[in-house]
Amino acid sequence: MRVGFVTGEYPPMEGGIGDVTRSLAEEMVRQGHDIYVFTRRQAQNAGEPGIDVSPIVSGKWGWPTNAAIKAWAAEKRLDVIDVQFQTAAFNMHPSIHWLPGSIRSIPVVVTFHDLRVPYLFPKAGPIRRWIVRQLARRADGVITTNHDDESTLRQWHVRHVHRIPIGSSIDGSVPTGYDRQARRAALGIKPGDLLISYFGFLNHSKGGLVLLSALKQLIEQGIPAHLLMIGGRQGDSDPTNANYAAQVDALIAQHDLAGRIHWTGFVDNTEVSACFHDSDLVALPYLDGASLRRSTLMTALAHGRAIVTTQSEESVPELANAVEMVAADNPEALAGTLLALWKDPGRRQMLEQAAALAAKQFGWDSIARKTIDFFKTFGI
Repeated sequence: MRVGFVTGEYPPMEGGIGDVTRSLAEEMVRQGHDIYVFTRRQAQNAGEPGIDVSPIVSGKWGWPTNAAIKAWAAEKRLDVIDVQFQTAAFNMHPSIHWLPGSIRSIPVVVTFHDLRVPYLFPKAGPIRRWIVRQLARRADGVITTNHDDESTLRQWHVRHVHRIPIGSSIDGSVPTGYDRQARRAALGIKPGDLLISYFGFLNHSKGGLVLLSALKQLIEQGIPAHLLMIGGRQGDSDPTNANYAAQVDALIAQHDLAGRIHWTGFVDNTEVSACFHDSDLVALPYLDGASLRRSTLMTALAHGRAIVTTQSEESVPELANAVEMVAADNPEALAGTLLALWKDPGRRQMLEQAAALAAKQFGWDSIARKTIDFFKTFGI
């Protein structure tokens, strides 16, 4: 099958959607399919074997892009287009929402990585939800990554909805030559100190400010706690991340936390894996609760770490007993749970084993097969 992915970000750009798209594309190539990617000019150095990357969009995404996608699809003789949708990756511009209606020769499927309404302009009101609903309804088929979004799409009477999870774009194995003690010592972490890791960009929904407040409380209790911030700070897509990062910096300065926080910056996958294994606990305090749409959570699971995350209204049976959950936006609860787990190595080990077991549900080989099978339902 000749599959075309349309994505607002793709490696070497920094962003979870790009990483997930590449992982899915690589697995489809292994399964014998021809893969094509339409994306931004910043991805012009992408060069995975078997993946034809067209880094066409320069500047911002806009109305002319739809015509370019249509021409690209014809040139590559695609059987199907899969739009990897997350609104920030498309500059929050409305044009992508009308792509399915502009292409009739082949099926256009939309994979919703984030169904939350886009911020198009101040006080947009109901139009924000309406425009996402239009994209879902115009598509020939829709893929969702989690139970909550699937339920919403069905309530919108969207046709051909299929739930397929995402996996981790990073191998969770311990890197060759890994020396945990030496790496921790290089950070100034003494034997017996608590090292908490956080993975992902600084974004309001990910609860970075909550985590800093929890760290402050632990330090005030005399706990030798440190925080390892893994990965880039802002990414290439969401412009609101810069403002949030400034708030994080201000809180660090206010509480004099700089000496307890270690930043890796954007690093390769091998270093990300090493950093996960350096830490005692992983804290992912999402303000909207844990969800299978979170690539950062899927990556932590793949590394078999003891994870503390937040309760969600969404049904996530796949995470049962695999993570420790606390109330969202509650630094006291987060600090208390991190402290309790630090003092209970047996419980930490149980969580690590449960996380690794849960991660086996989200292998890319299965995800790719399910995606291709869904494409086949359109007569391809």
